[in-house]
Amino acid sequence: MKLHKIAGALLAAVLAAQGAQAETIRVAIGTQDTTINCATGGLLIRELKLLEKYLPKDGKYKDAKYEIEWKNFTSGAPLTNEMVADKLDIGAMADFPGANNGAAFRKAGKKSIFLSVLSGSTTGSGNAIVVPSASQIDNLAELKGKTISVPFASTAHGLLLRAVKAQGWEDGREIQIIAQAPEVAGSALQANKIDAHADFVPFGELFPYRGFARKIYDGAESNAPTYHGSLVNADYAKKYPEIVVAYLRAAIEADRLFAAEPEKYSELIGKVTGIDAEVSYLFHGPLGLQTRDFTWKPEYRQALSTAIDTLTLLKKDDLGLDVSNFVDDQYIRAAFKASGLDYDVRLKNYDKLALKAKDASTGKPITEFKRVAQIWVQGEPKVRHYASPENAFSDLRKLEKAGKKVRVVYAQDRNTGIKLLADKAWYTVDKNGQINAFLSKGAATGWAKAQGGSVADFNAVKTANTVAAR
Repeated sequence: MKLHKIAGALLAAVLAAQGAQAETIRVAIGTQDTTINCATGGLLIRELKLLEKYLPKDGKYKDAKYEIEWKNFTSGAPLTNEMVADKLDIGAMADFPGANNGAAFRKAGKKSIFLSVLSGSTTGSGNAIVVPSASQIDNLAELKGKTISVPFASTAHGLLLRAVKAQGWEDGREIQIIAQAPEVAGSALQANKIDAHADFVPFGELFPYRGFARKIYDGAESNAPTYHGSLVNADYAKKYPEIVVAYLRAAIEADRLFAAEPEKYSELIGKVTGIDAEVSYLFHGPLGLQTRDFTWKPEYRQALSTAIDTLTLLKKDDLGLDVSNFVDDQYIRAAFKASGLDYDVRLKNYDKLALKAKDASTGKPITEFKRVAQIWVQGEPKVRHYASPENAFSDLRKLEKAGKKVRVVYAQDRNTGIKLLADKAWYTVDKNGQINAFLSKGAATGWAKAQGGSVADFNAVKTANTVAAR
């Protein structure tokens, strides 16, 4: 009788083990496709089926079946709601919505983990303030007494609050701040119904690129770090750590692919989201506005701390979050190791995506990057690179004379180093014909006074005949 009981117990254990091995595991991921900073943590993984490549298939996962679910959002708040409700396991969002995510989990008696950064800027570029294209406002100081809209509790809201504070203004007195989502703000800018709008990636560049707004302030001018990253339900990570690492390995692969062919994957992002490829390349191509970086640099930890403090102030309620407990880098470190990469080396590296190219007009290698310019010609799969604006404008005139259509021209801001839409920029031209690009007319004027030269807009520089390739 005892032998029968033992045999029965063993059989039950074997069947239970087989059942566990054969379990169906949900991997539910929330994305923000139009927030292109999240592309390597969502859109590209989904479209290129990279997660399937890295999901574990041995050990306790030998017979596991996976149900991969994707859901797209336009902002972090509804994504967080579904994570807290256990409808999603992983999600991608910015520092401010991420802080809200941690607070929402805590309020529900649960916990979320900030896994990794996906893309950001340690100097703050990416967030921006724009005005209607016909506005006479040229800088932040001229917004005194005006109304600025912003997506509330977003990373752009944090930028705006810091910028307003730096001016010595108070909301409701010297300036009026109202809540407005990007899709609403776009229409409001076109109809001249708002004085200015502050927004996150990619809208501070998308609206100007589409011609109905001008950027007057970039986050880099505030030197306030910003980023987007990935979060996970802590219970899910504890139960399936290998799956979390697999997701991060897929994100690392997406980053590698984008770095190798930025034009190709900017086009893919454009096809899926409707965000112009020229804008994606502006952010994430070589020397772009933001850096795809998965490591928890001190600046990104500080950005999260600032977000927590600011949101606590706005809501007048302690979020109860501690960055050292909220951020857990063990998973991204494991993903780096499994991918054959050194996390600590990348942690110390602050470089943007490097530009390794020859000048399209001279054929010489580009070795200095402060005055790089680029042209994307319609019908050409690759962007043309130039060592200087002089070379780019010289080539641009030849292209237009030959009837070629140019998709976009880029230039690097001489002060901040950020990439600009060249047709929205201002320039100085010195007595030797050297051209420097700037975000605003005020910045160009300041440079001209200090260094010499005249100030000109894009059309004036483009039509000048004194610029020679060099």
